[in-house]
Amino acid sequence: TAAAAASRCGREPRRASARGGHAAGLRMEMGAAPAASIRNLNTEGEAKVLKIGIIGAGRIGQVHADTISFRLKGAQLVGVASGTKQLADRCSLEHGCKPYYDYHELLENPDVDAVCICSASNQHTTQIIEAAQAGKHIFCEKPIDTDLEVIDKALIAVKKAGVKLQVGFNRRFDTNYRRIKQAIENGEIGDPHMIHITSRDPSPPPLEYVKTSGGIWLDCSIHDFDMARFLIGDEVEEVYALGAVNINPDFAKYGDIDTSLVTLRFKNGVLGTIDNSRQAVYGYDQRCEVFGSAGNVETSNNYGNSAVISNNKKIQRDLPLHFFMDRYTDSFVVEMQEFCDVVLHNKPIPCTGIDGRAPVTIALAAKKSYHERRPVKLSEVDRPLPAELQGWDGQA
Repeated sequence: TAAAAASRCGREPRRASARGGHAAGLRMEMGAAPAASIRNLNTEGEAKVLKIGIIGAGRIGQVHADTISFRLKGAQLVGVASGTKQLADRCSLEHGCKPYYDYHELLENPDVDAVCICSASNQHTTQIIEAAQAGKHIFCEKPIDTDLEVIDKALIAVKKAGVKLQVGFNRRFDTNYRRIKQAIENGEIGDPHMIHITSRDPSPPPLEYVKTSGGIWLDCSIHDFDMARFLIGDEVEEVYALGAVNINPDFAKYGDIDTSLVTLRFKNGVLGTIDNSRQAVYGYDQRCEVFGSAGNVETSNNYGNSAVISNNKKIQRDLPLHFFMDRYTDSFVVEMQEFCDVVLHNKPIPCTGIDGRAPVTIALAAKKSYHERRPVKLSEVDRPLPAELQGWDGQA
């Protein structure tokens, strides 16, 4: 079923908001949250603990619940909300917190300092707006939305409320990618000239998921668009996308592809390529290379062990890690710890709402490029930032 497919992909089934749905949430008055509703967590002399509620108890919600409950310092999971009673009960029981069957009740709880939004993508912006108005700091899984106008409405609400919003592009917190970023910032490879990212899944998603995923660029490549921008430290100016259906012909029925190659041109002149596939039979293929004027930095796949077998016939090793949860386990912990530090210690937000908006723009340009068979400048699909967001870097 569609609900089961969504659950397997880490999200809850799509459903309308209990109080009027997606559109209604965006029509809410987006005034600033009452100052008294934004808890002061920096009281000197007191232990700093961030009390977090999770909205959405699918797979990624369970991941964050485990992290908050068992692997973080200075955090406490106080509630889990899900419109699916079974999911809310199971997750809350496993983590010793209160279940909520309507997330609005969680938002109304004055003891909740922050929320972690792990619901279906089409619910993110409504929940961001409502959380901001309730004075809650927000961690939201990607994407914020697939519509730039809707994203901007959510960001306006966050800015007016004065709360912090961090977007869950977890690969930014992976040790391999952070070492590449460090090499670039330290000048170890000189000025970057080219970047290449390979990101291939071990198996394709269910067709029920493909129907509503938004397509390969908004669902899969969006991680790599964010990573390219993060590593190069500049904005993408133009993209050209090629695609094919090589794995499952049924993808074409829903206007999607399973194989993609996207070229990027950054404003600073750096060139980039990103290749994606929905099926790499040998495992989860995650590699990156940045070539510069004074050298090169690259990372390979992660393996379950470092054993290499050599004999008179061959040299071999086991296959790389097979699943994204195995490959990026630690990154989920680091990103959530940094979110806690952002709120508790007023540190800079490592992935802001503005950062979350940018890869959606790149994905929309790639989609347009593929359908029109030509390079597309991002200015063709982007919309001017509303006056309320101009000059804002996403920091609270």
